[in-house]
Amino acid sequence: MRDLTGHSDLTDARVVAGDVTDAASIARAVAGHDAAIGAAVDLSMPPHDFFTASSRALATGLAKADVRRLVVVGLAAILPGESGAALMDEPGYPNEYRSFYLGHAAGLEELRTCDLDWAYLAPAGDFDHHGARTGRYLFADHGDPTSRISYPDFAIALLDEIEAARHHRAVAIVREA
Repeated sequence: MRDLTGHSDLTDARVVAGDVTDAASIARAVAGHDAAIGAAVDLSMPPHDFFTASSRALATGLAKADVRRLVVVGLAAILPGESGAALMDEPGYPNEYRSFYLGHAAGLEELRTCDLDWAYLAPAGDFDHHGARTGRYLFADHGDPTSRISYPDFAIALLDEIEAARHHRAVAIVREA
C-alpha cells in the first residue's frame, strides 16, 4: 500500500492508494485508463511470492478493468548477457540478491501466461542514480552489467512504450544512448 502523503507535490497526476497483489484493488485504480506501468516491490514479502502475486493480480485486475496494455519495470540480472546466459549466471556477477532476481524471473513467467499485451522493460545494467535526463535511450540485444541509464531516460522509454508500443508480450532491454 503506497503512502499518498509522500506525493503531495504532484500537481498534474491523480495518486491512488492500492495493493498491487490484489486484483480488485488494481481494477479500481486503473479504471478508465488505457494502460498501466508496473513498478512495485514489497520487501516485506519473499520476492518469489510478491512478484508472482503482483503479476497475477495485475493480469486479472487490468483485464477486469478492460485495460489491455501493461509495461513492467524489469531487472537486468534475469536477462541474457553477451554470452546468452542470464546475467545473474555469468561468472563474477554479484549474487547477494539472487532470491530477488529469481522472484523477478518468476513474475515474468507469470506475465507470459496471461492474455494482456505486456512489455517487460529492463535497464541493460543498472541505473545511473544521479544521471541527468538526456531524452535519449537505445534498445539493446543483451544485458550489460557496465551499462548505466538515468532514471529520467528510463522513464521516457517506459512512457514511449505506452504511447507507441514496440514490444508486445516481450522483453526489451534499455540502455543509454
